[in-house]
Amino acid sequence: MSDKPTKGGPVARQAAMLCQDRTFRLYLDRRRRHKFGLPEGDLPDGTHSEQDARDWICAACGIESRAELDHDTAAAAVFTNICLRYRNWKRRAQQ
Repeated sequence: MSDKPTKGGPVARQAAMLCQDRTFRLYLDRRRRHKFGLPEGDLPDGTHSEQDARDWICAACGIESRAELDHDTAAAAVFTNICLRYRNWKRRAQQ
């Protein structure tokens, strides 16, 4: 095994862009409120930062760096499901 850090590719870039997406961070705010039954006052919209989104994706995918998404098929599959759930939420929110 090499000591060189894992290099990210297209999936890592997609994850980075997702973390910059304000609507995705809003999705994380609302998802967390729903999951834990929190009122909006306890977790207002706009709470999740880019770093929070990055940390959440890494934790959900079981990785330490988004670069691993291009090298770990299980983590990439989890990320794909995250993207699908987000797109479905976004589509429903626009109706």
